[in-house]
Amino acid sequence: MIGALDVSTSALVAQRTRLNTISGNIANISTLQDENGDAKPYQPRYTIFQTDENMVATGNAPGVKVSSVEIDDKEPLYRYQPDHPLAVKEGKWKGYVAYPNINMNEQFVDALEATRSYEANIGVMEISKSLGSQSLSILA
Repeated sequence: MIGALDVSTSALVAQRTRLNTISGNIANISTLQDENGDAKPYQPRYTIFQTDENMVATGNAPGVKVSSVEIDDKEPLYRYQPDHPLAVKEGKWKGYVAYPNINMNEQFVDALEATRSYEANIGVMEISKSLGSQSLSILA
């Protein structure tokens, strides 16, 4: 039973990281400059999970952990705004401003999926806790 709690806890931590990554993407949907002030749009991030063989529950069910948070190298979205101070000055995109290529609908669906997974793991933990409590009351 403790293994089931450990596996669910690992999933909660992983989904929290995923939600933090998604919220960072949404928060930076209009960020046009990097930390140095250069005209470089924010690049969205995404979370990669992997099984955690060090955490195994009954029935050899492994836990999960965050393998990495990757930067998406999508081409930015360009909008023609020649008077904008961050507009490209020369080349193919002259007069265009580069915006982050973040699909808000995709981010919301990912956040909803992560939230549902988070809730499901809390449900598993509640059931495990209830089973343990009932087992102890039977033995007492």
